[in-house]
Amino acid sequence: MKLRVGPIIASVAVSATLLFGGWFAYKQWAVESPFENKLNQYEGVKSVQTDITQKQALVKLNLEPGTDFGSLVKQIQNDGRKWIGNRELKLEVQDNASQELNDLWEEALFPIAQAMENKEYTGITNTLDKLREKDSNLSAKAEMDDRNVYITLSDGQASKFIILPRVSQNMGVWPNA
Repeated sequence: MKLRVGPIIASVAVSATLLFGGWFAYKQWAVESPFENKLNQYEGVKSVQTDITQKQALVKLNLEPGTDFGSLVKQIQNDGRKWIGNRELKLEVQDNASQELNDLWEEALFPIAQAMENKEYTGITNTLDKLREKDSNLSAKAEMDDRNVYITLSDGQASKFIILPRVSQNMGVWPNA
């Protein structure tokens, strides 16, 4: 029996195309698109971009100023389980902060880092209270879940959203601060 190379290569190419094309179509139309559509319906969300792999679901958010960030994260975690399952949820928020908010955050960064390192989370709210005393237009809020601390600084025109992991990393600074 003589094997013909042409038909074998053609059948392997067609099978691979169907397999990977089917997986891509499923991922795009049955997982990512419905998940993005759901996220776009949430209050305060301008735009969403998702990238779902086998191990994690990366969600890039562009939020309106004054969005209740902690509640939004809880909604994403609760409603998103339908599409992301047990994958690790990673959030990235586009930074649209004003220079004033960035300056206030830099001023608060050391006491907040110290509070995080010592696991004295009330120090975060105390630091945010001091920032509010300095600037009457500032709205500052901290919320926490079992994995992260979510801080929102807003001056009415712009907002800064910060995600701080509760499990400290070995070395370096927070990548999203």
